[in-house]
Amino acid sequence: MKNPILFFPIMVFMLLLLSACNDNDDDQPQPTPIATAADLTAQLNDIYNNSKAPGFAFTIVKDDAIIYQEAFGKADYSSGKDFTNQTIQPIGSISKTFVAAAIVKAIEQGHFDLETDINDILPINLINPKRPNDIIKVKHLVTHTSGLLDEDDTYDQAYWILPGEDLSTPGAKLLMEELGIQKRPGLELGDFLAEYYLEGGEGYSPNNFAAVQPGTQWNYSNIATSLAAYLVEAATGEDFRDYVRTQILQPLQMYNSAYDLDNLNADLLATIYFDKNTPLPYYSNDSYPDGSLNTNNEDLSKFLLDMMKGAKGESEALFSKEGYAMLFNPLLPNGITPAALGDNQGVFWILNQGDISHGGSDPGISTEMQFSGDGRVGFLMLSTMDASTDEHEEEYVAFATQALTAVIEFIQAQ
Repeated sequence: MKNPILFFPIMVFMLLLLSACNDNDDDQPQPTPIATAADLTAQLNDIYNNSKAPGFAFTIVKDDAIIYQEAFGKADYSSGKDFTNQTIQPIGSISKTFVAAAIVKAIEQGHFDLETDINDILPINLINPKRPNDIIKVKHLVTHTSGLLDEDDTYDQAYWILPGEDLSTPGAKLLMEELGIQKRPGLELGDFLAEYYLEGGEGYSPNNFAAVQPGTQWNYSNIATSLAAYLVEAATGEDFRDYVRTQILQPLQMYNSAYDLDNLNADLLATIYFDKNTPLPYYSNDSYPDGSLNTNNEDLSKFLLDMMKGAKGESEALFSKEGYAMLFNPLLPNGITPAALGDNQGVFWILNQGDISHGGSDPGISTEMQFSGDGRVGFLMLSTMDASTDEHEEEYVAFATQALTAVIEFIQAQ
């Protein structure tokens, strides 16, 4: 359900933004109709009123400071609750950047390195049956070049509706009937991965593997991302959720962020929508590290600020300056990352013409985060706008493109 190619048109707009902001230092400011925060808020309100977005929020960062942070729309239509900077929602595949941070933290703690054979860490022996003699290294997992694939039907069934959710609603029936998502107990991460990658497991299939040498072909894999998270769990002996909380979220004071909704303030949770008339039940995923972190605009902006400072060698909040550099260094030979996505891959971060990004999508949510490689300017956008169908994808891209055009004008005026 998570498609990294979906938001390429949006990334192109942000690439224009970041390039323009970096190139205009010595030029006279260009006239723009969106010169102030009030101008931008008015424009985004107009865009909201003419879109199908239930709720969304923006943070814009320039030169180590938040220069804009606002939210729009409704967190819940039935109660009339506004979407605010404190409203919590899932962020989809931006969650992979937290797996990236956990991997680098574990490396700095001495548990393994990017060249380590994953079978030297795992309690199981994972073999690609199509290339049984190959060694899959940590660096292959974090660059989507491991030869481990997502089998779509199996991955869709890894989602599950949370206990206590009403299954009689149109949104619940949509998830169950269209996507096969059921209400059931979740699996522990290690159990899910064993069922998927070990012969005889319920989710095991030759379709889970590619007949390619690791490091030579890029195949976006959610489940292989969660396998990378499990390396951290296996090496440290600590549940991955707890590790991220203590090693990443708490140091950045991200106290309204968690994988499990039970650990969050229920009053701050957004209702997620298939469309404005169809709320969806809350759901989770056995492969939770790849896309199931819940957070809000205020918390995630702290992560964005730290990543941007780290990209220019000015943070040691999570790990050493060398650790931040590891996150963003290109790890692949030229030509392996799909040209429609970027020109190289860091530790899960997409690298494209000097810019650094990741996006996310799941039923009922779409998100984006991007910043310039020099750490000078960047943004994040959270939304409870669905992009899981062709029609909704087109609507979302149109909405986001309009919003980011306004953001470009605003930043260029600063």
